[in-house]
Amino acid sequence: MDLTYWALYALAGAGAGVLAGLLGVGGGIVIVPVLIALFTMQGLPQHYLMQMALGTSLASIMFTSVSSMRAHHRHGAVRWNIVKSIAPGIILGTLAGSTVASMLPTRFLKGFFVCFLYFVSVQMFLNFKPKPSREIPGQKALLGVGGGIGILSALVGIGGGSLSVPYMAWCNIPLHQAVGTSAAIGFPIAAAGTVGYILNGLNKADIPSGCLGYIYLPALVGLVVFSMLTAPLGAKIAHKLPVAKLKRIFALFLFVVATKMLYNIVMK
Repeated sequence: MDLTYWALYALAGAGAGVLAGLLGVGGGIVIVPVLIALFTMQGLPQHYLMQMALGTSLASIMFTSVSSMRAHHRHGAVRWNIVKSIAPGIILGTLAGSTVASMLPTRFLKGFFVCFLYFVSVQMFLNFKPKPSREIPGQKALLGVGGGIGILSALVGIGGGSLSVPYMAWCNIPLHQAVGTSAAIGFPIAAAGTVGYILNGLNKADIPSGCLGYIYLPALVGLVVFSMLTAPLGAKIAHKLPVAKLKRIFALFLFVVATKMLYNIVMK
């Protein structure tokens, strides 16, 4: 692989780390569109392009979620009782989602991701927070909720925070605990998604060299190493900048990215 792409993957990781630390956004929201663009530039197979972007994004989150989870745990913000109850559904749902994604065409997965980007951009721009109107349900209900979050997370390559935080806030969990618990939930999502995308991508015809299943290892290395290095920098900057205003600007940026992706899908 050309050294240029190693540098671009490192740059993508650095940017994702800063944004994660600065705005608290999940890495997948940034990483997946960047990987789609870089994989296309690199000439990787179009029919596997989206699966590789989703799988590689989840594999990177598996590493980066650990430091976030530990930081929230130190502050007592992780509700481990919720994590234990929802994790089985999360794991099963994410494995199922990665299996479904391996069967779907790239064009459909891109369209699904575009819809999700629009959802996140509007949610972030309006700073939407559901009113706490119920309590966390029992273990059986959480199994189903976890399954749904896992399936959607696998289909869009994220750690699930855009889904689990609003759900827990709706269930009367204080926001700092919802964010901390979501960070802990992100690890089983990412781990199960990584396993799923590896297993479903094994022995596929014309998978590029450097892949483990659908995980593109050169991209994974750049993303993980540099995002972990720059996330603390983003968190430090967050204390000096108007984060609420920056989130709105980033929401507009996501809207533009989604629109560009939609244009490419329609025109091709």
